[in-house]
Amino acid sequence: MALLESGEMYLETIFVLSQKSNTVRAIDVGEYMGFSKPSVSRALGLLKDAGLVRKDNDGYLKLTESGTALAKSIYERHTVLTRLFIGLGVDEETATEDACRIEHYISDKTFEAIKAHMIKYGA
Repeated sequence: MALLESGEMYLETIFVLSQKSNTVRAIDVGEYMGFSKPSVSRALGLLKDAGLVRKDNDGYLKLTESGTALAKSIYERHTVLTRLFIGLGVDEETATEDACRIEHYISDKTFEAIKAHMIKYGA
């Protein structure tokens, strides 16, 4: 399933927050991303409809199996690209911001080549 950049950002945010806490609420996502409640509600509704996120009986957000797989992939792109840029001498803040933009548009082929290069040269 192809998601827009914003949908990927929501999935990645839920994934990151779930690594820090077992309980992730819509308000946590909004605070983390700096978005309003209506924006978060609409986006989460679309992700639920797509079968990527569900809300449990207590109102906590959980990624589905496919949502988790996609979120992990997005997060891996983010972390690998950030490491690459820092390794090239870019400051951490800029590297993180640029990785966040690029992670949504880089092809699988190019990303896999970057990962292979980093492994080969110990980056």
